[in-house]
Formats: sequence, structure tokens, C-alpha cells
Amino acid sequence: MHSTTRRDLGRFALGAAVGGAAAGAFPAFAQSANPIRIGFAMALSGGLAGNGRATLLAYQIWAAEANARGGVLGRPVQLVFYDDQTTPGLVPGIYTKLMDVDRVDIVTSPYATAMIAPSMPVVMQRNMCFVTLFGAGVNEVFKYDRHFNMNITGDNMKETYAKGYFDVAAKLPTPPRSAAILAVDNEFAQKAAESARFHARQRGLRVVYDRSYPPSTVDFTPTVRAIQSARPDVVFIGSYPPDSSGILRAASELRFNPPMFGGGMVGPQLAAFQAQFGPILNNLINWDVYSPEPTMNFPGVADFQEKYRTQAAKEQTDLLGNYIPPYAYAQMQVLEQSLARVGRVDQAALAADMHASEFDTIVGKFRFSASGEWAEPRNLFVQFQNVRDGDLEKYKRPGTKVILAPENLKSGELRAPYGPPGA
Repeated sequence: MHSTTRRDLGRFALGAAVGGAAAGAFPAFAQSANPIRIGFAMALSGGLAGNGRATLLAYQIWAAEANARGGVLGRPVQLVFYDDQTTPGLVPGIYTKLMDVDRVDIVTSPYATAMIAPSMPVVMQRNMCFVTLFGAGVNEVFKYDRHFNMNITGDNMKETYAKGYFDVAAKLPTPPRSAAILAVDNEFAQKAAESARFHARQRGLRVVYDRSYPPSTVDFTPTVRAIQSARPDVVFIGSYPPDSSGILRAASELRFNPPMFGGGMVGPQLAAFQAQFGPILNNLINWDVYSPEPTMNFPGVADFQEKYRTQAAKEQTDLLGNYIPPYAYAQMQVLEQSLARVGRVDQAALAADMHASEFDTIVGKFRFSASGEWAEPRNLFVQFQNVRDGDLEKYKRPGTKVILAPENLKSGELRAPYGPPGA
């Protein structure tokens, strides 16, 4: 049907499992039942591939389950996707192809802010309802009333994102007086840093270090040494996986053990990162979206993760699924529930339903705000505790990644300072 370009490879290589599952279920449907085709770009290679592959597996699990139940609206589900290679410039072309050539019924987003933003104008031109995954304030610019974001940051990142981190800081044995802020120069991290500045000012903390760095930075030893020299009580970092790795290694080598260290680091949420860094993560306090603590044992999440983990190694993706996958599965639950209420594929009706309805998913119940964000933000701040090695089994159980904020999901008590046992 399509010529095989580089971006098609992800669809043909990794799409086989979805195609097989969907095709295998088709004989149970009437011959006239055309599939509901859900199209999207996804990072199956490049810097975001770890989360992209995990997202895809969650979608595949949902599609197989939906088809086993008889499909959606009596029609089988088929996923149509292309590898965006973590390259924003490829995204508009992929979405043009999905809607104009493949004629998909529904579109969902790539993973992450930088990849979602370039898809928005193309989707808006065609008036499609658009459920996105972990964008950070993308719709602040577009103000598209058919956009709905599966992300727990809420409408106002500045006031809500870092709040839990500074709430926890207030509980340190010695009240903090100073803070350091470091962030990579990308949209998500800069919004996180803006929130950290806001809350530091609100609580009367003196900001003794505040810098950004380019994404190409490799050596973080001089940066961490400069932060160490400033002697902050609280260190807030906004970073992506490669730089999170460099920052944590530098902190370990310099034996930097401030009372509180972490913030908005992307990377420590992932199984490969946890296996690699082991005790270096001990007492790190960091933003997260899910932890297998009793306070987050929502109906269905344990069953989903069991299915996910049995397939993760074969699909060469995150082995635990404690970060994006539950929300990716819930993203598809949102579509399924809305389609069931509307009774047809109607973009305007779906958008109206999503604005009006509560959704019941494996990550809990929630509503969307007028701007399409979660009406009630739920930024978690977790602390790694009792980490002595890189064995991943402990991350499947409560007690290793305890929730310190928000208060209604709290599952453990703060430990300080940051650093591995015996540091």
C-alpha cells in the first residue's frame, strides 16, 4: 500500500503484533464491519524511543483486548502508525499522510511535547478530535477546543508543577533557606524551572544558582561543582534522560549530598535507568506520574502491568511500565468510553463528550478542563528509598519509590539528605 521509506520501518517492523492481533480478531466480526482505524506517529527510534516503544505496547494491549471484547461500536480496532524517529520535522508529513492518504478515523498524538506541537496545525486544519500524551502546555498557544491531553500537570504548570517538591522541602529537619535551579533548554524543562522559581520565591528561599544548559551538554562536572559551591539546601533540576544520567554521575563522583536533590528529572522513572544507577538514586526526590504504592492501586492497573511486563522484553521496551504505559492505555480507554457514549465516529460530538464527561481509567477517575488538560493536576513527587542495587524486582512492589506528595496519595516519609547508603 505504501512505498517503504525509513519512517515506514517502525510500522512494518513493530506494527506486526498489532496487525496480527487485529486481523486475528476480524473473523469474529461481520464481513461488513470496517475497522476503526486509529493513526499516530510514535518515536520508535531516536532519543525518545524508550518511551515511544512502551507507549506502543500499551496501545497494542488495549487494541487486542478491545477486539477480544467485540471491538468498539461493533467494529474491530486497527492501529496505523509510523516512526517519527524523535524528529519533529517528520511529524507534520506523517499526520498529513495518516489523514489524507490512510484515511484514519481517529488520530492520537506522538509522545512528548516537542513531538506533539508540530502535529497540532495539521490536525486542527482537519478539525479532528485529538487526544495527546504527555504534552506540556502545548494548547496554551493553539487554544484548540478539540484537544485533550493525557498528562497530570494541569492547566497552570507555573503554579502547580513544582508545588509538591517545595511542599516536601518544607518538611526537611532544618527548614530550607536556599535553592538551586538547573534546566535543559527545552520547553518542558523550562516550564518546570519556571515553576521552581515561582515556588522558591513564594516560600522565601534565596535562589543561589539558576542556569540553563544546551541539550548537547555532555560533561556536567563543572556545573554540579558550581552548584555544590553555592551550598543550596534544595536542588531542583529539569532534565531529559541523557543529561539526567550525566548530572547524577557527576553528583555521585563529587559526593554532592545536599538535603534535597531531584525535581523534574526525566529518566529516573525508567527501568533501564533504575537498573543502571542503583544506589545512586537513593533518597532522590523526583517528579513522577505513577508508583506501585497502595495509594495508587486503581482498578485494573495491576492486571495491565502484568500483561505489559510479560511482553516488554520481547518488544525491547521498558521492562516495568511504571511511567508512561498506564497513561497510554488510559488514553485509549478515554477514546473507547467516549465513542461508546457518542455511538459513532463524529469528531465534534467526541470533543463535546470529552469536555462534559468523567473518565474512569486504570490511572483513576478524572475530567478534562476547558483547555483540555486534567482539571485537577496530580504531579507526584516520589523518593527512592533503600536502594542498594540495580535489581528491578523491588520496583514492582511498594516501598522503593514512595510517594511524598501530593498529600492524598502520600505513602511514605521523607528521608534526608540525598545520597546512596553510606555516602
